Amino acid sequence: MMKQTILIALFFLFAGAGNMRAQQEENIPKLDNPISVRYLKSKLKKSHPRLVLNSSIERDVKKKIKSDPVVKNYYKAIQLNAGKIMDQPFLERIVTGRRLLSVSREMLYRVNMLGMVYRMEKDPKILQRLNDEIIAVCRFSDWNPSHYLDVAEMAMAVALAIDWGYDRLPESTIDLAINALIEKGINPGWPEDGKAPGWAYGTNNWNQVCNGGMIAAAIAIAEKDPELAAKTIRRALDGIPQALSSYLPDGVYPEGSTYWGYGTGFSVITCAMLESAFGTDFGHSKHAAYMASAMFRVMCNAPTGWYYNFADCGDQRGKDADVILAWFASKSGNKAFFETDRLMTDPEQTSKLSRLGGAALVWISQYKEKPGVDIPLVWFGRGHNPIAIFTGENGYYFGGKGGHATTSHGNMDAGSFVFELEGVRWVVDPGNQDYHELEKTGFNLWSSCQECERWTLITKNNYAHSTLAVNNEMHKVNGHATLLDVKEGARPEAVFDITGPYAGLLKSAKRTFTKDSAASLVVADEIETLPETKLIAWQLMTTADVEITKGGAILRQEGKTLKISNLSHPDFLLSVVSLDPAPLALDRQIKGLKRIELRIPAWTIKDGKETIRIKLYN
Repeated sequence: MMKQTILIALFFLFAGAGNMRAQQEENIPKLDNPISVRYLKSKLKKSHPRLVLNSSIERDVKKKIKSDPVVKNYYKAIQLNAGKIMDQPFLERIVTGRRLLSVSREMLYRVNMLGMVYRMEKDPKILQRLNDEIIAVCRFSDWNPSHYLDVAEMAMAVALAIDWGYDRLPESTIDLAINALIEKGINPGWPEDGKAPGWAYGTNNWNQVCNGGMIAAAIAIAEKDPELAAKTIRRALDGIPQALSSYLPDGVYPEGSTYWGYGTGFSVITCAMLESAFGTDFGHSKHAAYMASAMFRVMCNAPTGWYYNFADCGDQRGKDADVILAWFASKSGNKAFFETDRLMTDPEQTSKLSRLGGAALVWISQYKEKPGVDIPLVWFGRGHNPIAIFTGENGYYFGGKGGHATTSHGNMDAGSFVFELEGVRWVVDPGNQDYHELEKTGFNLWSSCQECERWTLITKNNYAHSTLAVNNEMHKVNGHATLLDVKEGARPEAVFDITGPYAGLLKSAKRTFTKDSAASLVVADEIETLPETKLIAWQLMTTADVEITKGGAILRQEGKTLKISNLSHPDFLLSVVSLDPAPLALDRQIKGLKRIELRIPAWTIKDGKETIRIKLYN
């Protein structure tokens, strides 16, 4: 708790208001940034490889493949993945909707697999395939700069490819790649009007991915154009703290767990590249909230295998190891971040590895267990999307949140929660849905004004989240719900002020989640009404079968039951609204999804104050 208290203090110290650039200059902790042409010429390693690998790191990895069973096993999986690539057709410039991203990601995957096997074995067949992959993508007309994530991932892939194969790749291939990195990678990120692109100083995953890709490209072209390389790396090190600020104060990644894997993954490989090329990560690993985010990632893995899937998060994790989390294990020695059992999965049984999996072999090989922090029974984090999580025996898992809808990848889900017990997820979040399938219809997914189209979807609005709806209206998009207090111990509590999303509809609203016992959860809402308040609906989302009973309901799923007790309003009957099928053709269709409601007319509330108390238990 002391550590989190310090981090909270740091948040309020640094998280001031103002425009983006003003925040960057005045309020957000900066990275070290000595980058200049002179610095590059004196400090950048001259020999190759120098991205993620260097000569000493490479020697250590080779030794670990022979001596460490975990490293050996994971490398076998890389070998198998590389072998499968050899039979695949070369990549083509195929844009899906507005994105080339799937092609860029496949190239990054292929380079990670082929490149790492080449470094370990120097197989000429692998080198030839790597060479041909480089030529294919460098001959594209462009890397789709209108969607710069595509450029960034492709640039990182090409930079790693020529670095890892530098010793024996044809000079013509290296020249082709360096020119492509300049013309198709870096230059489009320097608009002619002199303004920085939004991602350069943004606060979401685009910053991490794009700046990471540009750092890789700049290191690769440093000898040919040191001025361009220096200004590109310098801007990146200036801009990256904006993204790291999103983790403040306690490590919560506001875009959710799977986007943590994306944004943080590119921060991790950026750290690895900087360390191998310059001998320093320029202060990344000193950023307390960034480093604390590893525990956020761990805590979002529920016992059922589902994520706490708030924001645009996937539902369930795959079977393979979390290789991004392994980087944090290598830095901390904390075994909670190193998934040995998953890393030891039979290589023949692993699925397609992460597109950063080749690089990950390096930090997996660097892991040395040290005394670490146990996984807590209660964990919380404040910030843009504050959350609280309770765990325990019998598969007990609760996750509740605050936040506001206009957070990057955010939804109208302030006050919502998920709940698991005995291996069943009883209270669900509707999760995410495919972007392209929405975008190809002309649907405006990314605007987030109060009346914007995004909020018509059940995955985005408050009508399909386990929170409150007042007067059948949507949440106010800029209304922020804060985490007020968390109590640990045998009966933990988390208290959220959720007034913000109901501005003009409620005078105040405070939601308290209490782990009442090892097999129960109590949700209490203290509400003050306004003259405008007409109807309050308490909502719970589930895919279980529901039987309405006097004073509550019984949920049945997978041969198990969960009871709902309406402690505060036992004479008010709960009701069920089916959302299968979902209201709109474009909605995500979730089998069995339904909303359990407790509807309280404002005229029944005396003196404008009411407390709603609902208990979930078995």
